[in-house]
Amino acid sequence: MVQKRGKRDYYEVLGVTRDVEEAELKRAFRELARKFHPDINPGQHAEDRFKEANEAYAVLSDPRARARYDRYGFAGVGAGGDEAATGLGNVAQAFDDLLGDIWRRRKNRRRGRDLRYTLEVSFAEAALGCRKTIEVASPRDPAHPPGEREAARQFEVVIPPGTKDGAVRMIRAEGEKGLAGAPPGDLHVIVRVAVHPMLRREGFDVWCEVPVTFPQAALGAIIEVPTLDGVVKMRIPPGVQSGRVFRMGGRGIPRTPNLSGPRGDQRVRVAVETPTNLSSRQRELIEELARTTGEELSHPRKQGFRDKLRALFKE
Repeated sequence: MVQKRGKRDYYEVLGVTRDVEEAELKRAFRELARKFHPDINPGQHAEDRFKEANEAYAVLSDPRARARYDRYGFAGVGAGGDEAATGLGNVAQAFDDLLGDIWRRRKNRRRGRDLRYTLEVSFAEAALGCRKTIEVASPRDPAHPPGEREAARQFEVVIPPGTKDGAVRMIRAEGEKGLAGAPPGDLHVIVRVAVHPMLRREGFDVWCEVPVTFPQAALGAIIEVPTLDGVVKMRIPPGVQSGRVFRMGGRGIPRTPNLSGPRGDQRVRVAVETPTNLSSRQRELIEELARTTGEELSHPRKQGFRDKLRALFKE
């Protein structure tokens, strides 16, 4: 048998022996075609191997063309006529089968589902940022038996400063595994910020309300105020009115992910409490104070209210 220089033997191309049967020949061609198909393996090398396999199978799949090739080599093929048509038909049929396989595989490819994990953080952790380690049960592979699971996995989740309730931190490709080679889903970490018993957020500012006694409001005092940085002391002046808001600069929510950057403020609203359940002596003292409040004590808000009331009813 005479072979053309630089051209490989058809049996060698398909990786089969010379006594190969038809079913094994077709299987060998389909494996090569699937491996080197341009849609699956782009590139010049794959394209050349794909064409080479097509040519080899076109000859060896036709009994008469195969017999001529076995006897005369390449000189016995390419004579045209029915043999060439039969060989090309066999290639076309095998190629249709291959495309069907590829289509079915692509149809069955399904991206893995996204998984959700709820992470609760404290008010201060969300405001100032933190790192949390979570443990997530590994998802079941869609191709394994039901109920089969892998060991739990641990992830470190970065909570940036200023994170709000309901924010989502995504860990890519850590969701459910894909089907038939499809990519996996993602892991969505839902951040839930716990309610603080004394602080609340408005934008980048933190608000709180601090009760003070009547003597503290009248005489002035140093009071304790809860903040993101712990308890701090704040001075209130004498005669402070209920509802007055004080500003504590730089004790609010960071405005940038960098904790060294500027922060919002803390607003402190003073609530003056009226005493209840007075003893007899306490009542006597307050009544005595009431008798002396006319000209001796200043009540600017009350005086202003009286002036407006008189002006209103004089008109």
